[in-house]
Amino acid sequence: MTTLDLTGLATRPSQVWNAVRLVPLVRDEPVDDLRLHAQLHGDAAGLVEVSPRHAYFSYIPHGFVATWTDDGTPAAAYGTQLSADAGSAPAATMTLRFHRRTARRQAKDRLRFLPVHLALEGYLALHFGGPSLAWEQWSRRAIRQGLSPRVEEAFTGAEVRGLADALRIFEIHPNQCGVMVYVADALAAAFAVPHPDDYRALHPTLLQDLYGELIHHYATLMPPVPDFRARIPDAQIRSLTDLRTAVAEQEHAWTRFHDTTMATGLLEHAYTWQSVHRMGRFTLSRFLPPFRPKQENHIGEAITDDRGRIAYLKTFRLSENQVRRGHLLSRLAANDWHLADTAVDLGVGEAQLGLRLESAGFGFLLRQDILDGYRKQGRTLAG
Repeated sequence: MTTLDLTGLATRPSQVWNAVRLVPLVRDEPVDDLRLHAQLHGDAAGLVEVSPRHAYFSYIPHGFVATWTDDGTPAAAYGTQLSADAGSAPAATMTLRFHRRTARRQAKDRLRFLPVHLALEGYLALHFGGPSLAWEQWSRRAIRQGLSPRVEEAFTGAEVRGLADALRIFEIHPNQCGVMVYVADALAAAFAVPHPDDYRALHPTLLQDLYGELIHHYATLMPPVPDFRARIPDAQIRSLTDLRTAVAEQEHAWTRFHDTTMATGLLEHAYTWQSVHRMGRFTLSRFLPPFRPKQENHIGEAITDDRGRIAYLKTFRLSENQVRRGHLLSRLAANDWHLADTAVDLGVGEAQLGLRLESAGFGFLLRQDILDGYRKQGRTLAG
C-alpha cells in the first residue's frame, strides 16, 4: 500500500462560489509525451462489457483517450471530439452504447478508458465472488452468484448545486493542469492531467463526472464557505520587491495550509493499487482505500510515469454507506467469510454482524432462517 504523491503539481489560491471551492493544480513542467482528449457521448446510458460473461449498466457521458510516445517526444492532442450521433436521439430517450472493457487500446499509442468508471469498477468488484467457503450461514444464492448484482448510486456534476457556475466563472491559470473540487470544504474530487491544453479541453467534463451522495447533500444544504483572502500589512511594504516577497509568502502559506489540513484525507492515507494497462513508460492504475469507517475515503485512478509521478488523476469520494459496505466485505474476506470470527474481529456479536450486513444491503447473502434468528436476537437485546 502506498500514498498518493502529487510531486510536480502545486496548489494555487482557491476560488469560491457559494459552497463550492476550486483549488487549481499547476505544473511547472507539463508532461509532453502523454496527452489526453475526450470522446463525448452526450447523456448516454452504456453497457460496459468487462468480460465475455460479465457486464454492467451505467451512465457514461464521456471517455478519455490517452496518446503517448515511446521516445519522450511531444505527443499531439486531438482535442475534444463530439461523436457523430451526439444530440441525434430524441430528448426523452437515452442512447444505448456498448463499451468493451473500461480500458481498451485503440491503436499502438492510443488507449481509450472510461474516467471514474475504472475506479468504480474496482470498488464494485470488491470480493464480488462472495463467500470463499460455504459456511452454513450463507444462502445458496450467495454461494452461486456471490454479490451479483452490485448497485451504487451517484450524481452527475450538473446536479451538484453551484458547480456549473463555479466552473464557468473561475479563472484558469496559464499552467493549470488540474483542480481539487471542494463542496462545503469537503473534498469531492481531485482531477489532474498531463498538459495545460488538456485541462482546458477537459475542464467542462467535470460537470459530467460522478459525485457521491455526501457531496450532493452538502451542495444543497450547506451555506457558502469563506474565502481565504491574503492580508499583507502595509507597514512592511517599501518597494515592489517587498510586495512580491509578501505575495509569494502568502501563496506558500496557503499551499502549506491546503496540503497539510484540507487535503490530508486524500494524501496522508495509503491505498491498494492495481495496474490496469502499460503505455510505454506510463502505467494506468486504480486504487482503493483501507475503508476506514467514519473517515474520509476516496477511490480513484491514475496514470503514473516510470518514476511514479502522477500524470493523470481522478478520484471519487465514497459516502459513509459505501465505506461501510467496503469495510464489511474486507473484514469478511480477511476472515475467510466466517461470521463468528469476523464478529470477534469487529468487536460485535454474531447477530449484530448479521444485522449490519442486512442494513448494508447484503441480507440476501444470509440464509433466511439464520437472518430471522439474528433479527429475533436483536429484538431481544433491544427489549
